[in-house]
Amino acid sequence: MNSFDKRKDAARRSRGVTLLETMVAMFILLFGIVSVASLFGVAVGKNKGHGEVATRTTEYCQDKMEQLMNLGFSDGATDTTVFPSNPLGGTGLGGTMAANATAGSVDPTNPVAGYVDYLDETGNLLAGSAANAFYTRQWSITTDATGTLKTISVITVALSGAGDRGTAPSTQLVSRKTQF
Repeated sequence: MNSFDKRKDAARRSRGVTLLETMVAMFILLFGIVSVASLFGVAVGKNKGHGEVATRTTEYCQDKMEQLMNLGFSDGATDTTVFPSNPLGGTGLGGTMAANATAGSVDPTNPVAGYVDYLDETGNLLAGSAANAFYTRQWSITTDATGTLKTISVITVALSGAGDRGTAPSTQLVSRKTQF
């Protein structure tokens, strides 16, 4: 190979990238970016929906806790499954419960009548039916050994419509009320 051929071969190797190669590389890069960007949008939407439902479970749990904390310590008749509370026809705070007794349940698989209510997607109470419920809200009242302290537990769980957003959000609050 003579020196002219060597220079010609070196020039051919150092020409750089052609326009066609650049366009193919840009197309591949653009395709990758668009794919990732669309996944980002889906993830943001799902996280937003899950966050809204989780926030509402907390809000509805607080609402029920406030309603229960406003009852008298020995109240055993107020219906708290409705809002506003009805002074008759309910369980109230369990009345004068025996020491170390528990009324109601916060086990989502075991709702106890009088200690559970159901809410639609916008937080409106449903008339005692879990059929169209989006949230279930349960509470329990436990009296200590002295009979002068009640522990109130409330749990709100998102039911339907939350499954596509991962684990259904829930919130549990616990408060204590003394007789004095």
